[in-house]
Amino acid sequence: MQLRAVIFDLDGVLVSTDGLHYQGWKRLADEEGIPFDETINHRLRGVSRMESLEILLERSKRSYSLEEKDALAGRKNRYYRDLLDSLAPGDVLPGALELCCGLRERGIKLAIASSSRNSPLILEKTGLAKWFDATADGNDIRRSKPDPEVFLLAASRLGVAPENCLVVEDAASGVEGAVNGGFRCLAVGAAHEHPGAAWSAPSLAGICADSLLSRTQAGA
Repeated sequence: MQLRAVIFDLDGVLVSTDGLHYQGWKRLADEEGIPFDETINHRLRGVSRMESLEILLERSKRSYSLEEKDALAGRKNRYYRDLLDSLAPGDVLPGALELCCGLRERGIKLAIASSSRNSPLILEKTGLAKWFDATADGNDIRRSKPDPEVFLLAASRLGVAPENCLVVEDAASGVEGAVNGGFRCLAVGAAHEHPGAAWSAPSLAGICADSLLSRTQAGA
């Protein structure tokens, strides 16, 4: 594999916003009288906002119209964006900044591929935006992971073929989306034992640019 680009998922890979998402969904669920806990929240990883809402509504005692669902999704997003105001550069996960810096120094292009429509705000708040040559997110796509659309769009914007890109993901749907698009994937976090990943690690902490390049080019 001739590695020319690395495409990162954002939430859970570079920045941990899972707790903020949980708070937003939990507040909405409590207001609607719908049971919601960490187990259900785990099913929302890597899933679009509307698909996440459908999962939450599975335990609702009433049905909702499309207009009502749009309003619920908008309300949750307002709660979440209010919580994002507290994000700062210190919320970047260990090892993420060092890896991005090392890859850029070695001429590797970097991109973000996220299902979140709030990725521009997250990148701005954490100071990560300057490290990336391209982004693709929920504002650009019609199909969420495990569809490979967001990864293919990110690779296209970088001008690099999928076979020369490595995707870094922390959700099973993201790993599957990467594989579906012809990418090799480094699975971290909750997805680090996914059988579809070419390489795995508990997190980015301890992964340096040189070791990543050596592993991908050797195919190990």
